Formats: sequence, C-alpha cells, structure tokens
Amino acid sequence: MTNYSALVAGLGNPGPEYEPTRHNFGFLAIDALVDAAGGPAKCPPVALRGDCVTNECRLVRNAAPLLLAKPQTYMNLSGVAVGKLAARFALAPGEVIVLHDDLDLPLGRMKFKKGGSDAGHNGIKSITEHLGTPDFLRLRLGIGRPEARGGARDYVLDPFAPDEMEIVAQVVRAAAKGLTLYLRRGFAQAVQYLNAFDARPGEKPDETWTNS
Repeated sequence: MTNYSALVAGLGNPGPEYEPTRHNFGFLAIDALVDAAGGPAKCPPVALRGDCVTNECRLVRNAAPLLLAKPQTYMNLSGVAVGKLAARFALAPGEVIVLHDDLDLPLGRMKFKKGGSDAGHNGIKSITEHLGTPDFLRLRLGIGRPEARGGARDYVLDPFAPDEMEIVAQVVRAAAKGLTLYLRRGFAQAVQYLNAFDARPGEKPDETWTNS
C-alpha cells in the first residue's frame, strides 16, 4: 500500500451542472494542484472502490506523494468519502487537508488553518463527524456573501460571474503554491503566504514566493 504524505480533499458537488459554481471552489483548487504537479500525466488516477475521484501527485520532488480527492457524495456527505480514504491509508486527521468555499471571506482571500468550528459549512460538518475530530487542516477559499440578506443556499450553487473568473484563477494558482510551500517549509510559512494573499480588485496579489 502506498504511503501518502497527506490526503488533500477538495469539496464540491459532482456533475457538469455544478462545475462552475461557487460551492465547487475546492474542486477547482484540486485541478490547480494537478496543474502545479505537471498535469494529468504526472498525476495518475488511483483506482479505488468508493465515492471519490482520486489522483496521486508529487508537488515536492523526492517526497512522498499526495492523495488528491474530489468526493462524489455531494457536499453534505463529504465526510463519508474523506473518512474512508483516511482510514484506508492510515492518515491521521492532521494529515488531512480540506479545500473548501467560505462565505465569511471575500472572493480573492483565503485562510489556512487547523481545526475550529464548521461555521455552518455542511461539508466540513460531515468531515468532522466522520473523522471524529475537527483537528484537520483547512484551506478556506473566500466567495463572499450575497448582497441580498439570506439566499446563501442559491448563491453557493450559482456559477461564478464572468468578471470573477480571473480572481478565481489567481486564487487557485496561489493555493497550489501555498500548499507546496507547506510541504516544503511547514505550516507557519504556508500560513504567512496564504493568509496574506489578496487578489481582490485594487489589491496586488502577493506572488513573491516561488517554488525554487
């Protein structure tokens, strides 16, 4: 059995109708990690029975590979797939990294953290239940809140607006850089880079760190 350094799970909903939606930010971030590792040819699929699309990738040369996962259980049952994968490969909660959309951060910002509450995010709630602890790593990808009060359910299932897509692209590229930094240099430096990143209009994204 392969020894993976971490399980990186991007959250979303399966099916083409959900692909461009805000709730699928985690899936988009997984795609960016595959690109950062050299593309699909360098990240072969892992044939597993279960409820995930999984790939094996190396972001750091000569390091143990990562298991990248897109749960196919729909958001509210994300923990079913994540819990099964963590158990199968004997990965502790601290070796699980979850990438997910977050209403409490504006689009263009993100936050890397360990543990904490689910803040009403059903995917995080499900993973907490199935891992038996909230003490896994999370990369919160900001999507902001709808202008009208309420309506969050429809908002997260709406596609990103066309003028938001460049910001989304900057964020997922930076997410891949930050997670590579985490693997190379540890949690504190990854937090410094990821939590300072700002791709909002009028702000200059911090691209000072390179994978060299």
